[in-house]
Amino acid sequence: MTWTLAGSILGASLFLLFAVGMPVTLAFFGVNLIGGWLFLGGQAGLDQVMRNTSVSVNSFALLPIPLFVMMGEILFHTGIAYRSIDAIDRALQRMPGRLAVVSLTGGTIFAALSGSSIANTALLGGTLSPDMLRRGYSPTLAFGPVMAVGGIAVLIPPSALAVMLGSLAGISISKLLIGGILPGLLMSFAFLVFILMTCWLRPDSAPRETVVRSGGFRERYWPFIRDVVPLSLIFVAVIGSMLAGIATPTEASAVGAVASLLATACYGVLTPQSLKKSLLETAKVSVSILFIIAASTTFSQILSFSGVTLGVTAIITDMNLGPGMLVVAMLVLLLLLGCVIDQVSMMMVTLPFFMPLANAAHIDTVWLGLMMLVAIEIGLLTPPFGILLMVMQGAAPRGTPLAQIYRAAAPFIAIELVVLALMYAWPAMVGWLPGLID
Repeated sequence: MTWTLAGSILGASLFLLFAVGMPVTLAFFGVNLIGGWLFLGGQAGLDQVMRNTSVSVNSFALLPIPLFVMMGEILFHTGIAYRSIDAIDRALQRMPGRLAVVSLTGGTIFAALSGSSIANTALLGGTLSPDMLRRGYSPTLAFGPVMAVGGIAVLIPPSALAVMLGSLAGISISKLLIGGILPGLLMSFAFLVFILMTCWLRPDSAPRETVVRSGGFRERYWPFIRDVVPLSLIFVAVIGSMLAGIATPTEASAVGAVASLLATACYGVLTPQSLKKSLLETAKVSVSILFIIAASTTFSQILSFSGVTLGVTAIITDMNLGPGMLVVAMLVLLLLLGCVIDQVSMMMVTLPFFMPLANAAHIDTVWLGLMMLVAIEIGLLTPPFGILLMVMQGAAPRGTPLAQIYRAAAPFIAIELVVLALMYAWPAMVGWLPGLID
């Protein structure tokens, strides 16, 4: 069987399973069974698929995923995240567009503690966006920062998606986690500049709020010192231990999980009920991610064994694209796919082809992986199927048109594209921090 026919069978099967509404992971498992039977030798092939599936998740390197998820779930279900947002709100009373800045600042901090884009957007969208609309904020400032900062959780560690990408692509997980810090903070700073410029150029986009709380230092700044600064030390412990070479990503994630437990216990909010809820949600999310990794790894093996990966790689190699143009083509494809499929599917479909091409062209895979994460992040916001757009609509007041949410996301998508272009043009910005752990 030629590789073109093999690729057509696998692609058509995957499309058909998607079309009938089968979940992504089950669709890939279904294609794996078809491919195992056709290309790996019938019943023996199916046995091999099962063995490959088991081996793919039997890896110590995947342990950061449940531990990073656990960090965010504990902070979310104990209510510490809400206290942190309130503390930031008190400290930023005199800031133009105060609530929009609070959503951006709080979201960035929560992204550095949870690693969950959906949880970030749901938390801020449910608490701040309706209040901003009632106070007279424009939809761009009420919805846009909440969605945009939710996507930053893809970049700033702890990012389960970065761990997944590193595992599937064979890229250093610690370098991906460390390398996402500067682009993520640059993106957050650019969002802040946009909010302040919007408030200055269009005063009607945000109300000129007076001081909402009286009191001195203890009333305004002590809650920030009490409820935000100690939590920031969790991030410092996780990243600092990796930068110093003291801990691997797995060990650093364990430090973060233990620190989250100790912090919530010290605050007196860690109850048996909240711990049980956090652990159950951690198990649900982690099992889902590990199933995805198992399906994706086996799918990559079947593509390789059937000759599809080698065939596609040979065609693109014969086009004589330089490394720079090859990277551009990869990023454009990811941006287009982000409009129609979810982020996990993007990785599962593209990585079996991208990584052999990148290795053959001697492309820095850490640089490529971080730009892929930004492209994946942009896909969270691009219509019509950006998942954070759907989350925002669910959190927004009833009756909010989806087109209004699309328009609110547009300027922030533009900012993210600028940051992606800077990462492409200035690889040193991406490679500086990961270079410290060589």
